Amino acid sequence: MEAVQTALGRLNHLRFAPARPAATWAVDLDEELALRRRELAYLEDERALVRARAAAAPRDADGFVAWFEALRDTGPGQGDPLFPWLADEATRPQLLWFLTQEVAGEAGFEDLVALAQLKLPEQPKLELARNYWDEMGRGAARGMHGPMLARMAADLALDPTLPIVEEALALGNVMAGLAANRCYAYQAIGALGVVELTAPGRSELVNAGLKRCGVPPHTRQYYALHATLDIKHSEAWNRDVLRPLVSADPSVAPLLAEGALMRLAFGARCFARYRQELRVAPAAAGLRRAA
Repeated sequence: MEAVQTALGRLNHLRFAPARPAATWAVDLDEELALRRRELAYLEDERALVRARAAAAPRDADGFVAWFEALRDTGPGQGDPLFPWLADEATRPQLLWFLTQEVAGEAGFEDLVALAQLKLPEQPKLELARNYWDEMGRGAARGMHGPMLARMAADLALDPTLPIVEEALALGNVMAGLAANRCYAYQAIGALGVVELTAPGRSELVNAGLKRCGVPPHTRQYYALHATLDIKHSEAWNRDVLRPLVSADPSVAPLLAEGALMRLAFGARCFARYRQELRVAPAAAGLRRAA
């Protein structure tokens, strides 16, 4: 499976990294097409794992939004004991290991939103534009979320040579794959929306752990910001993206649901692997969660 993630990482470099015209364009195109076939097969296998649950999502707008919002409590990986442990007990080196994995699995939320909004109806497109503008710091370089994450990595001297677990790579690759292929436009919107829905609680706990370990406010700004801002983003996303899309075409509801469930499932796999690598004792973690 690691070979698959390496191949998908290569595909994302080919199609997203700025480049120049090359005499090898025909060979490069053949490589990209081969990698895209591999990607689509991978995404279809993952869709199959969530299809039955997604098909049960309501097709009316009110019912769907209520179902979607309930994923904050009932979705895969929610309430994982990893995060209270990070907040209350993880050492600084353990937190840095976790952050290194998270940075590696970040696909660039603002770029994914930009891809997802292509040719959407007016109201969802406007809301994704507002979301993108916030991600871009509303025009201020210091407020851009992507560079903010990079500054945190630099301030904490995260080790770029540290091995990255397969699950973290897979999380970034699946998000990029959904956003880059317009046949998964609705899955991408569901996946991005569920990030906004579920990230604040986890970000708050990560921020608490960093604060406990003496990391200064300007370094942990990324997590402090997402602990609060994403709550407003989620409310607007559900109201102005999901609701109008389902109202206009109820048949997109299970596709939106697929994307949300895929993103949560990949996140849950990451959390389980992180607990394994960090040796978080299940019994102790369970007690911390209950507390």
